[in-house]
Amino acid sequence: MPADRDHRSFLEDWPRVSKFVLSAFAASVAELVTFPLDLTKTRLQIQGEAALKQHGGVGSAIPYRGMVRTARGIVQEEGLLKLWQGATPAVYRHIVYSGVRMVAYEHLRDSVLGKRDDDTFPLWKAVVGGMTAGAIGQFFASPTDLVKVQMQMEGKRRLEGKPPRVRGVYHAFVTIVSKGGIRGLWAGWVPNVQRAALVNMGDLTMYDTAKHFLLRNTPLTDNSLCHTISRLLGLWYSG
Repeated sequence: MPADRDHRSFLEDWPRVSKFVLSAFAASVAELVTFPLDLTKTRLQIQGEAALKQHGGVGSAIPYRGMVRTARGIVQEEGLLKLWQGATPAVYRHIVYSGVRMVAYEHLRDSVLGKRDDDTFPLWKAVVGGMTAGAIGQFFASPTDLVKVQMQMEGKRRLEGKPPRVRGVYHAFVTIVSKGGIRGLWAGWVPNVQRAALVNMGDLTMYDTAKHFLLRNTPLTDNSLCHTISRLLGLWYSG
């Protein structure tokens, strides 16, 4: 029982820390599960660009193989683990992005924008909070996003027969900083932040709005089922 009280006390005393850890962990697991799809998509795009350069012109035939056959080809030619090439910075990115945006949204909702007297959160405030939280999360995650893309782009260099430019996450960070300084880690952050703000306008806003609607108007309680339904509605709206 004392251990349970200590556990509850930690969650009550450090709600933002708990939210950050849980959000980052859930997002990291989801990223690891779906990363082969992201890598396969990137390889298909790279393959198309390489084929256009090789054959010259938009009208040339591009040897697309489809998602499944491309993934199978990566496994056969490079090994199963290559489906997760670049997964490390992707996980780092989600630890920062998902953790920061969730904590930022709850802080904006509870302490900055504020709820109504009846404990409801107006839609316009949810929109402002979602966009702001998404923008903040993406800004802090931009360096890891840049490293992830650079490591995935090594597939293009392999297709062109060129030597790799980066050997891992640490080497990628060092290379970027040595060439462009600390500011180089935030190259291209503006469009990424704008996109994240728009995505979270639908994602976080719809999730939070749907969850509170379900809690007020249905027999559902604040449990995993309610969270799952709200999350699906958020993904549907933002996607």
